[in-house]
Amino acid sequence: MRGRGTPHNPPNRFTRVQSRPDPALDDLQYLEPEPLPETEFIPDHSKSVLSHNDSPDIGFDESLNPYRGCEHGCIYCYARPMHEYLGFSAGLDFERKILVKENAPELLRRELLKDSWTPQPIALSGATDCYQPIERKLRITRRCLQVLAEFRNPVTLTTKNRLVLRDMDILKELARFEAVRVQLSISTLDAELARVLEPRTSPPAERLRTVAALNEAGVPTGVLVAPVIPGLSDEWVARVVDAAGGAGARFVEYLLLRLPHGLPELFSQWLEEHFPERKNKVLRRLEAMRGGCLNENRYFLRFGGEGVFADQIAQVFELARKRAGIPERGPRLSTEHFRRPLPGQLTLWA
Repeated sequence: MRGRGTPHNPPNRFTRVQSRPDPALDDLQYLEPEPLPETEFIPDHSKSVLSHNDSPDIGFDESLNPYRGCEHGCIYCYARPMHEYLGFSAGLDFERKILVKENAPELLRRELLKDSWTPQPIALSGATDCYQPIERKLRITRRCLQVLAEFRNPVTLTTKNRLVLRDMDILKELARFEAVRVQLSISTLDAELARVLEPRTSPPAERLRTVAALNEAGVPTGVLVAPVIPGLSDEWVARVVDAAGGAGARFVEYLLLRLPHGLPELFSQWLEEHFPERKNKVLRRLEAMRGGCLNENRYFLRFGGEGVFADQIAQVFELARKRAGIPERGPRLSTEHFRRPLPGQLTLWA
């Protein structure tokens, strides 16, 4: 299905009754072919916008996702199973039924105005990409960044879309107060592989140009080599790190592929359709790095794996990082400039 990560819509794990078409009807010649599914944008009426995280192996406590579901359609996205909590499928539904938090900026402002709010970094795109295609029109992420810049509250954001350059003015303002860090996620430099892995994202070369442009403008930007897929994209780890260094990346990290809940079946189907000759190798390598399973939930192991293959990837990454001259840690964010605007005060973006 052109422009989609998967044409499949596996059953929701929380729904006991499922409706499925009768295979016997497939041969009836008079049936019209189903039209390609269009993306639906559904208002999200959440009463709060910040999600708290207490996982010891994640580097932030608070995150904000302006959208639930993601039209980028990355087949490997670990956020896909979250769509099942909304009554949808982790498959095609995740890509075409997008919940939109139109009042996210107002809810964010309300949180930051509370006396109970302790200034701390907020992660944009903790689950789904805050710069997916609809952001070009709705500008929810931009308005959230305006609020953060007004309060000078630090923010980190991760994206696969060059659209982040649109908000250079706000990011530069945040950078003046050491209150922003941007990360471009790049899994491979192979444009064709990226097209089927991440069908509606910016091509890898565009993401590297985005890294260079942001750093040249004084916005600290790095690269996240993710996901590393053993037997498929792991051969690109060193080359992505080298390219990141060439683009002036201030930091670089990597994450191993994660397949929670129903993703093993969905990802296996995708491998069968696109890379059948590599399917067994990829799955067996994952199992070797995940204690015999395709997924790992243990803290500090779920992002990097264990065993000889995991050690190999870690060594390749570290050698490439040193060769590229990229610091081991990225720039730290500061909360010392946080402020609450006075009532009636004009904002920077008025």
